[in-house]
Amino acid sequence: MALITKAIKGTNDVLPSEVHKNQYIESTCLSVAENFGYKEMRTPVFEHTELFQRGVGDTTDVVQKEMYTFDDKGGRSITLRPEGTAGAARAFLENGLSNEALPQKICYFTSCYRYEKPQAGRLREFHQFGIECFGATSPLADAEIIALAKEIFDELGVKDLALEINSIGCPECRKKYHEALKEYFMQYKDSLCSTCQERLERNPMRLLDCKSPEDKEIAKDAPEILDYLCDECSEHFESVKKCLDAMNIEYKVNPRIVRGLDYYTKTVFEFIASSIGAQGTVCGGGRYDGLIEELGGQSTPSLGFGMGLERLAIVMDSQGCDYPEAGVPDLFIAAMGEKAQLKALEIAKDMRSEGFSVVYDLNGRGLRAQMKYANKLGAKFNVVLGDNEVEGDKAMLKNMETGEEREISLTTFVSGFYSVSMDEQLKDLEINGEALDFKSLFGLGE
Repeated sequence: MALITKAIKGTNDVLPSEVHKNQYIESTCLSVAENFGYKEMRTPVFEHTELFQRGVGDTTDVVQKEMYTFDDKGGRSITLRPEGTAGAARAFLENGLSNEALPQKICYFTSCYRYEKPQAGRLREFHQFGIECFGATSPLADAEIIALAKEIFDELGVKDLALEINSIGCPECRKKYHEALKEYFMQYKDSLCSTCQERLERNPMRLLDCKSPEDKEIAKDAPEILDYLCDECSEHFESVKKCLDAMNIEYKVNPRIVRGLDYYTKTVFEFIASSIGAQGTVCGGGRYDGLIEELGGQSTPSLGFGMGLERLAIVMDSQGCDYPEAGVPDLFIAAMGEKAQLKALEIAKDMRSEGFSVVYDLNGRGLRAQMKYANKLGAKFNVVLGDNEVEGDKAMLKNMETGEEREISLTTFVSGFYSVSMDEQLKDLEINGEALDFKSLFGLGE
């Protein structure tokens, strides 16, 4: 029978055979963030549309073209989050975190939704690891979040990422820059795409981020923001570079980086991989000193980044980065008969409470079929239980990799299994020149 429906275009299923890779990336991100003092936050998948119109900016591609927006049953305009920062900022304000000790260091994993043409590294549902630092003025904070991102890449074994940085100034110094951009682009107005013609008056910096090849060519000779920075913004950017130099973090100044969201100010940056084609930005972020005030709070200098987890996984696969092995059951119990099945339930319960992964057959299959199932699962050990084993309180525990078998008591199965499995892992270890005897050392087994 044909499937009723398939996954929506631009979404991916992560299957059990692959999910351990995602878990490894996520645990590494969270571990590094915790080392830098960041704590996890979780926010809703949808927000009032106004949050993104005000926060992200109504002249951005995200707001104009890409958001999933709908009216709920109460007639309210709701949007699936297209990025994580606006929601985190709203939660920071609404929950009074602005009254706590600053800076507030927040991290999160989030699913995001944008209506774009699906391609490698660009999905309609994608996932990000986000960092937000609310209430930090110093260039030290800019350098720290860049160092945090790099530490994640280093921990994962990712190489050959180019760090590009820029400053897009504050609202004051951008006024002069906007005028210079308008003057430059006006001479090419009739050649610009319709979207850029509309943006020319309202937000000319968006023209530098246009994806049209023709507009990109025109923008090549446009004025550069670094020539228009005020003294304070220029000094801030120079300090960020000094901090990166002190940490031996290599970077390139790219005056064309403006990022695609309106809330950015001063420092902006991107980590770019050349190995995955056009969608090479794996991590991007910067300052957004005016966002909290734009959302109704007090002026709160802040900054952060978003790291695309799907793109990061693509880069890791292209570079052959190592992942931990997928988890497999420690033990498979093949039980034949009612008494054996009940004993299997008892053993499994005790062993799971001790932290072991234990599986047994749920379909009443014969012994051969159960053993075939155990092989497919990749169980490290197996034990066969029947009436004789239950009545005699003995069974043979088999190492599925070596084929070695040992007799073990069912009454003390947990302690016996522990001593055998640990002995297998550390059988070559010696203490003071003598072979290590786990059963004597820990008083386990017989």
